[in-house]
Amino acid sequence: MQSKTKINFGSESFRKYFVNTSWMFAERVIKLLLSFFIGIFLVRYLGPDQFGILSYAVSFALLFASLANFGLDNILVRELVKFPEEQNTILGSAFMLRVVGSAAVLIITWFAVQINNESDDVALLIYIISAGTIFQAFHVIEFFFQGKVQAKFSATVQSSSAMLASLFRLLMILLSGGLVWFAFIQALEPILIAAGFVLVFTLRKESILKWRFNKDVARRLFHDAWPLILASLAVSIYIRVGQIFITNMLSPEQNGYYAAAVRLCEAWYFIPMAISSSLLPAIVSAKGVSEELYKSRLQKLYDLLSFISIAIAVPVTFFSEEIIVLLLGQKFLPAAPVLTIYIWAGVGTFLGVASSQFLVIENFTKLAFFRTLAGLVLNIILNFLLIPEMGIVGSALATLISYNFATFTLLFFPNTREQALMMLKSLTLVNLPKALIGLWQLLFPKK
Repeated sequence: MQSKTKINFGSESFRKYFVNTSWMFAERVIKLLLSFFIGIFLVRYLGPDQFGILSYAVSFALLFASLANFGLDNILVRELVKFPEEQNTILGSAFMLRVVGSAAVLIITWFAVQINNESDDVALLIYIISAGTIFQAFHVIEFFFQGKVQAKFSATVQSSSAMLASLFRLLMILLSGGLVWFAFIQALEPILIAAGFVLVFTLRKESILKWRFNKDVARRLFHDAWPLILASLAVSIYIRVGQIFITNMLSPEQNGYYAAAVRLCEAWYFIPMAISSSLLPAIVSAKGVSEELYKSRLQKLYDLLSFISIAIAVPVTFFSEEIIVLLLGQKFLPAAPVLTIYIWAGVGTFLGVASSQFLVIENFTKLAFFRTLAGLVLNIILNFLLIPEMGIVGSALATLISYNFATFTLLFFPNTREQALMMLKSLTLVNLPKALIGLWQLLFPKK
């Protein structure tokens, strides 16, 4: 009997995941709007040079921060869905692994600052921002809610914390605060999120005191996660390495222009994360039903994210100068060419996030590391070659090429080639009419 692959927009299952995705979108939209508007005030307040220094410190501090997550994000959701009876040992073991990862981040960051011979002022900013990573261990609670398709709880915590942090930033702008204060606020946000998660988890009649570390569970998590740890580290480095190169090879002012454009482009990256994270339990369960249903859901995910990423990139390409002048002012106009190029890196990013779900489900975590490493190496080489010749535009071009190259390295492996072809198919937008019809039926159901 052939499995049904069409989406039933009226089903209880669809409503469940749609509501869950809506909560995640609401949280990301709130954070986006806060980051967007407060960010504009912050960029205008600091100017290219000071904003370049702060952005450099944030990039340097977060260069190794992914180690604190221990590569467990999607694996935790998968394990909690598959083994709900092991909830407390999974959460407890993941928590301890993340504590170890956070300690490693602080040590590595200190050594990196010494090796790069940073000035005392910049080093202080880096250390302050890095200190917040230790509290990311409590963020395992977010994946407990994701596994239960209850994003409203994590959404409430994340958005509330973002609001508080944004208020503090606005207050510092009004009080003419220095860079150190903004570094403190950057470190404060993960602390607020951790406190919020613990509070909501407790109100849900759960308790972190029931968490237990189990060597076998930790070993199982680590076995699946270690390639993702390296992959996350590679991702973290190659999304920030451009700013490191620009500051050291050009100037903080040039990095200020580049960072301003990057902030506008990456503001959209919450979309694939929200959609993919919310649909991961549905895709995992589909694999248990039939391979046809599983592939159908993955194709729909690729189609949707391709359409959204292209729909964002096209207007930004044509109106990049107007966007920069309107939002940041005439003095940031040198950022416009970067915006024009960098926005197209979102296509590879959106599809890369979606295909990561497939790699996690199939336990192809080593391939996830390989493709990210390939992108990182290419990005570093291109930055070295292009920045001296083309300045910040060269770094944007390096990012565009390396992001898309990393995503489509799946073409080179027999086990993943079909997924790469599915992603390429999604770029043609051949399924767009079906998607629009489905959206119309969702918004205007027949009575």
